Amino acid sequence: MTNRFSQLYKSSAIKKNSQKISLQLSKNQTAVEVNGGGSSGYTLKNGPRKGQILKHLKTEPKKL
Repeated sequence: MTNRFSQLYKSSAIKKNSQKISLQLSKNQTAVEVNGGGSSGYTLKNGPRKGQILKHLKTEPKKL
């Protein structure tokens, strides 16, 4: 009888610990800066394509 309860307690403790770690990791993420330099996309800051703008965010006007 005690083995069953200890197994349930152990599995719930492991699950809570993994949820706590995933919550901490999600809080540490930083969002990319879009529209930071006045452009409508994300500008690369490092690498061989430095300075290029990726994926312009543009909405097409509705045609009547």
